[in-house]
Amino acid sequence: MPTDSKATLVFVPFPIMSHLVSAVATAKLLAVRDERLSITILVMKMPMETKISSYTKTSPHPRINFIHLQENTKYSNPSEPVWLSKNRTIRFLQSQTGLVRDSVAEMMEKRGCGKLAGLVLDMFCTPMIDVAKDLGAPAYIFFPSGSAALGLVLHLQSLHDDYGWDMKEYTEDSDLAVSVPAYVNPVPAKVWPAKMFDDERGLLDFARGFRECKGIVVNTFLEFESHAIRSLSSDDRVPPVYPVGPMIQGGGEETEENRRKREEIIQWLDKQPDSSVVFLCFGSNGSFEGNQVKEIATALEKSGVRFLWSLRKPPPKESMEFAGEYESPEQVLPEGFLDRTMGRGKVIGWAPQVAVLSHPSVGGFVSHCGWNSTLESVWCGVPMAAWPLDAEQQVNAFQVVKDFEMAVEIKMDYRKSSGVVVGAETIEKAIKELMEPENKIRAKVEELHKKSRMALAEGGSSYNFVGRLIEDIMDNIS
Repeated sequence: MPTDSKATLVFVPFPIMSHLVSAVATAKLLAVRDERLSITILVMKMPMETKISSYTKTSPHPRINFIHLQENTKYSNPSEPVWLSKNRTIRFLQSQTGLVRDSVAEMMEKRGCGKLAGLVLDMFCTPMIDVAKDLGAPAYIFFPSGSAALGLVLHLQSLHDDYGWDMKEYTEDSDLAVSVPAYVNPVPAKVWPAKMFDDERGLLDFARGFRECKGIVVNTFLEFESHAIRSLSSDDRVPPVYPVGPMIQGGGEETEENRRKREEIIQWLDKQPDSSVVFLCFGSNGSFEGNQVKEIATALEKSGVRFLWSLRKPPPKESMEFAGEYESPEQVLPEGFLDRTMGRGKVIGWAPQVAVLSHPSVGGFVSHCGWNSTLESVWCGVPMAAWPLDAEQQVNAFQVVKDFEMAVEIKMDYRKSSGVVVGAETIEKAIKELMEPENKIRAKVEELHKKSRMALAEGGSSYNFVGRLIEDIMDNIS
């Protein structure tokens, strides 16, 4: 193959910030490594505001461009929340299939575009594998969570399809556990992703699609998930896995107002002693009802620990909105809380998470264990206390608490939808343990922090996997 062969790669991320940002970072990683690659990122329009329009205004690299797809009017009813069932997610993606196909076909007709080397589809976009086939190109899956979570859904899909396994006895409240090759310890059903319990087996359908693709790109690194990656790589029924991370989120929502907030937060952190502040942040959709907020506040007050708390307002029930900002946090906090904790605590709304975790005064992170947040904890060398809310966060919490023993547990099997309130004593105990200077998890996280940087450096594990992935992509046009 001539060394100057040009190739076009098309990314189709799921259009929410947590998926989009890591996909864009991966696209940039590929473009930087090989000048023969041009990358187009198709941005689907959800029937709700996902706060991604500002993020995609500027390209992160000269050979990366964004194409915004028009909203398909066949799926424009905002009263039907996409995330509430597999059916609606599938319906939304199916409504985008023709738009994706037409957009790629039109793009490839233009001169100078090079040959189509493949489509990189988000884990939820497996219905578009047929689009890749129609266009005569291979499909890759971009899996924005960890390799162990990937191994879980593939294993459960295999048990169901290949061995006739009935999942009905496994519920969110069950103490039953299953041995999964990608995990060291048996994984209890109560920490499986909620969608595993859908009557229509949504995640199992996606997992079937994973097996049809040419490769699976995962936002992780070998030294972090060596057990899971090796178990997947040794299974000849699983396509090649490429751990190319950690892909760390940037600003995301960096508006002028957020820049002002960032400066204010950093100025406050600058005044705190090193490793003295616990940072509480639960993701872009992480919020609690008033009774749980009061328990957290009580725990923070009694702990005596310095804190920075990203407190978000829950969206209206049954709405498709994300968590928002309180006009005044006093309306939900215990009376006098802000006065009593003045000087050692700060309550904020939006938080520049990576900037906060990178600050030397931050010594602990109370997190929902979203995968991006988990990687950011490792990247910045800040140990976590695990308090998952939904999606695959419970199984991420299980992994870092039980398999890796690198996080403190608040409530590993917590599900926000359950209405359970975690008591102040439980939260306070976990925070004190997390912030203990001699805590054994601190050394583990520091070691992984160093390895995460080495993985992306030239000659590192992720650097080498990126090289292998590019070789495979370029072979598609030879």
